[in-house]
Amino acid sequence: MTQTFSSTGRDTYVGSARSRVDGPAKVTGLAKYAGEFAAPDLAHGYVVSSAIACGKITSIDTSAAEAVPGVIKVITHENRERTAWRDKNYQDAVAPPGSPFRALYDSKIHFSGQPVALVVAEDFETARYAATLVSVSYEAQAAITDPAQMREFGYVPPVKRSGIKPPPKPWGDAEGAYEGSAIKLRQDYRLAIEHHNPMEPHASTVVYEGDGKYTVYDKIQGVSNSHDYITAVFGLKKDDVRVLNPYLGGAFGLGLRPQYQLFLAMLAAQDLERSVRVVLTRDQMWSLSYRPDVLQTISLGADKDGTLRSLRHDALSGTSRYEDYQEVVVNWSGVLYKCDNVALTYKLAQLDTATPSDMRAPGATTGVFAIEIAMDELAYETGIDPVTLRLRNFSDTDATAGGKPFGSKELKSCFAHGAERFGWERRDPTPRSMRDGRELVGWGMATGVWESLMMQSSAHAILTAEGKLEVGNSTGDLGTGTYTILTQIAADTLGLTMEDVTTKLGDTRLPEAPVAGGSWTAASSGTAVMKACRNVGEQVFRMARQMENSPLANVEFDRVAFTNGRMEVAGDPSRSVSLVEALKAAGVQKVEATETAGPDKDFNDAYESYTHSAVFVEVKVDEDLGQVRVTRVVSAIAAGKILNLKTARSQILGGVVMGIGSALEEESMMDHRIGRFVNHNLGEYHVPVNADVYDIDVIFVHEEDKANRLGVKGLGEIGIVGTAAAISNAVFHATGKRVRNLPITVDKLL
Repeated sequence: MTQTFSSTGRDTYVGSARSRVDGPAKVTGLAKYAGEFAAPDLAHGYVVSSAIACGKITSIDTSAAEAVPGVIKVITHENRERTAWRDKNYQDAVAPPGSPFRALYDSKIHFSGQPVALVVAEDFETARYAATLVSVSYEAQAAITDPAQMREFGYVPPVKRSGIKPPPKPWGDAEGAYEGSAIKLRQDYRLAIEHHNPMEPHASTVVYEGDGKYTVYDKIQGVSNSHDYITAVFGLKKDDVRVLNPYLGGAFGLGLRPQYQLFLAMLAAQDLERSVRVVLTRDQMWSLSYRPDVLQTISLGADKDGTLRSLRHDALSGTSRYEDYQEVVVNWSGVLYKCDNVALTYKLAQLDTATPSDMRAPGATTGVFAIEIAMDELAYETGIDPVTLRLRNFSDTDATAGGKPFGSKELKSCFAHGAERFGWERRDPTPRSMRDGRELVGWGMATGVWESLMMQSSAHAILTAEGKLEVGNSTGDLGTGTYTILTQIAADTLGLTMEDVTTKLGDTRLPEAPVAGGSWTAASSGTAVMKACRNVGEQVFRMARQMENSPLANVEFDRVAFTNGRMEVAGDPSRSVSLVEALKAAGVQKVEATETAGPDKDFNDAYESYTHSAVFVEVKVDEDLGQVRVTRVVSAIAAGKILNLKTARSQILGGVVMGIGSALEEESMMDHRIGRFVNHNLGEYHVPVNADVYDIDVIFVHEEDKANRLGVKGLGEIGIVGTAAAISNAVFHATGKRVRNLPITVDKLL
């Protein structure tokens, strides 16, 4: 029988609004990040970056740098320890097919900003100065960095990336139905390259413990991934390396894979047999991965009443020369809308760039942006309200999965609640019809969707004789509130206060969990913690039954409720035993358990599971200046059980703000002549700031789901999906100008 959260005498923590348990450590500076941990005899490394995007190194002169007092060594491909890259084909836990980038491996240059040397010195300032004295000569080759140039060479990746669903086979006759449709729309869409730019730059501190053992603090979304990478690449025993990352200053997907600063710090530490820290500069953060440049074409054929007869979504995505990076881009169109004739295609184009990476709602942010603008265009073409059009083509099953039903889908409730809160019924559908003084007012909306996933995860629970509980595993808290929700789950499961629970994360000595990403952490680690706590509860319950004159002697476990630090018979609180009393009577100092939770195969065989949203947006556009302000957003979310109303709302707020950035500001500008990003700093790469963000209203609609024992679906991604499209649609309503190439900048409106 499934144990549910039960309480008498107090409300449960799960489902309420709770402040972050890690908040005090962060606001007081007690929380340490990867680049902040101290170590005796710590050396500092500074990366020398490539000045070209494609070609090879012909010579490196390090003599001037090595002559600087305080410089310990300059490491290049010519003198690096040969112990590195013992397994040159090693792929990390989330790697795409191909051969991963190998820093300082040889003279070949794969992308602009590639590390070509590491200067190691006694202090950071000396290393930084000496790095300017390293002279590198190159033989440059023409770099191709625009996927449009490679359109004719696009290919279907022969090996699929693990966990990424390729487009399904076409069904019906999409092209024939398109030609026979009363209304035909075919347009191209493009979302600019975006860089993650978390507040904390990528950093690694490698502490040499002696005898070939290392403690590593790494900026990573899953310490197990860094641990496996280090041991494989450097040929080390697993027990000789411990990786920690208790706090993460933002990542958004960039921290899923080990980045090159980890390799360089380990390389130097192993070579010098001393502790080494490498922190990337903000400029060097542009040499890492990014949301890829994807060229999309959407073709919609429909009847005059808006019923879809044909849907085609084609995408060409840029990737590197050495890895076939893949996302789910086009499938969302087939998931969202019912249509009898559908063709979805996804191809790659190799470019002279670093491999792209997952960035908040990878693939969905890109693909849903295109289909949701296309649906808005169809709404105007047919004269049908955008919400009504989506309801008319609403899908009750997942056609991309052979017509499997959804485990739950409260998207219609999202439409209804969102439209009511926004005041959608007052919208005049005519473009340029609504004004506020000198500003044009536009109202737009879009749908959001993200796959609800659960991964195998382990967790431990340790209850002491004092009634204090520790839970944890190796997953990371990206700043989303994982410390807090796991504390809530543990406290409710054993009827303790949150103050009696300590959650530990981000340590390879803890039970293994997957990288934190994909919106699966709450379901995966949360369920594992609940199972571990339940196991502890069962052990303590057996101790209580054996107590002399125990009030629980003849009670079955499924009749027991845990509350206020006690085990009591449900409905009869007079029959109870405290957890502390049970351990004391048994003479036990602690009770512990480790449990593993994974996906429900029976559920997954029968159902598909997604989170959904309906995003309603108001923009105001200065008619003379072309300036766009997003003045109101209502985001209605269906994501199963909400564990913490406060941190959940924060997740959606953050996603919406990133969606505003995608729609109006964020754009990594590539000079295709030299293959280099030219706005590689936060002065010229614009992100939303306080003045750009107005009212954001978040609604969580009621939704029950049985994909996992907690009933949660995850919230990290869904807040951004659909937001950029809703803003673009609102801008069209305000101005009558349709922008299909984001971001929407002044030059595209005037």
